[in-house]
Amino acid sequence: MERESLSGNFQQDIHVLEDTLRVRQSFDVVLRRIEVGERQAAILFIDGFAKDDIMEKILEYLMSLSREDMQDLPRTEDFSSRFVPYVEVETTSQMEQIRTQVLSGAVALLIDGYREAVLIDARTYPVRGVGEPDDDRVLRGARDGFVETLVFNTALIRRRIRDPRLTMEIHQVGSVSKSDVVLCYLEGEADPKLVRRLRDKLSHVDVKTLTMGQESLAESLVRRQWWNPFPKVRYTERPDCAAASVAEGRVLLLVDNSPSVMILPTALFDFVQDTNDYYFPPLVGTYLRFVRDAVFFLTVFLTPVWYLLVQNPDWIPSWLDMLRIKEPNMIPLLVQLLAIEFVIDGIKLASLNTPGSLNNAFSIVGALILGDFAVSVGFFVPEVLLYMAFVAVASFTQPSFELGYAFKLFRMLFLVLTALFNWIGFAIGLLLLVLVIAFTDTAAGKSYLYPLIPFNRRAFLRLLIRRPVHRDNT
Repeated sequence: MERESLSGNFQQDIHVLEDTLRVRQSFDVVLRRIEVGERQAAILFIDGFAKDDIMEKILEYLMSLSREDMQDLPRTEDFSSRFVPYVEVETTSQMEQIRTQVLSGAVALLIDGYREAVLIDARTYPVRGVGEPDDDRVLRGARDGFVETLVFNTALIRRRIRDPRLTMEIHQVGSVSKSDVVLCYLEGEADPKLVRRLRDKLSHVDVKTLTMGQESLAESLVRRQWWNPFPKVRYTERPDCAAASVAEGRVLLLVDNSPSVMILPTALFDFVQDTNDYYFPPLVGTYLRFVRDAVFFLTVFLTPVWYLLVQNPDWIPSWLDMLRIKEPNMIPLLVQLLAIEFVIDGIKLASLNTPGSLNNAFSIVGALILGDFAVSVGFFVPEVLLYMAFVAVASFTQPSFELGYAFKLFRMLFLVLTALFNWIGFAIGLLLLVLVIAFTDTAAGKSYLYPLIPFNRRAFLRLLIRRPVHRDNT
């Protein structure tokens, strides 16, 4: 059976740690034997995580100690408090904690005669600059963004909220990865039931690794609904947006190695908000919000409604004759619409793998192929390209990619059902959309249609109108 704690036998404990950490097999796991006060000692660390300059100073100081310095220090805490000149230091005798801390980047110091190890948090992680995120830009405002290093992200939030009630609870999730997850909330503002619920869920997550960061955690927290494309969690890479959410009483989940922060609780209408609304005066922010909502509504229903009218030309009034197809071709209209949907997604995927220097050329070639060439050859009618081009461009007004793809799938479902059952199919599609939204589970156990169900007039108006900033509205 694997030992749970240090035995006090220095050589035996070192041998056990060497085996469990696979020091001989892994070149980057370093065990350095030294002498401290004429006692045998050893340090364990991961090469690449330990700060060389700091460790050099600590080792220089420790190795200069004499036998007399080590006298009258019966406990490990006495030694660490007197002779370990570093800020973040703790002692432990638990083997599992020692292994986890070393693999996380801390340095473990074992000294003959002590039954506990000294853990020195002298770690550093490779990190990129806190530049503005690509998918959440603003015309005005802060230009910093979250990165993959957890302590940097928590510092960006604390820089904006200097309140002692701001709480950062650390949890470890994943039986193999043991990823650090921070539960962030403002005591007194966040719902205590929600905090307890999330804390309990984090402690009972049964998963090996969180290799995909926040998405792996979100799928572990929310009840599985593979048939439901709607997002259950809102993400942001902006510290100002995260700080504002915390001040409003929401809870954040930060996952190490992920630059996105999860905001809970999240309802459907939360996704229509955008950071730009709050960097303009209230009237301008309200106008932008109405424009974004109206355009996004059109992206969902424009092509299905147009296709329904084309199937029923008697429904088209004379003042909307421009909706009729002037030059029909042999390819069914449904096939054209679905083909363009797939082609647009294919171009998006291709652009992700296109080198930056070729992006402009790629865009020009794509526009030519899907524009004049496709119409002149007879693949598509001009009306299809016009409406689908509007849908493709307008979909970027929605800040949530997950929500955009959820409505995209339903838009395609509307087209198929309308082709099969005419207006009855369109009505069935609307009913399915309402039912799926109504039965969508959230990670926080709240209604996905809040503040519509249950109805909260004040909260609902805040979603429609960008109110001035005051004491209760951040």
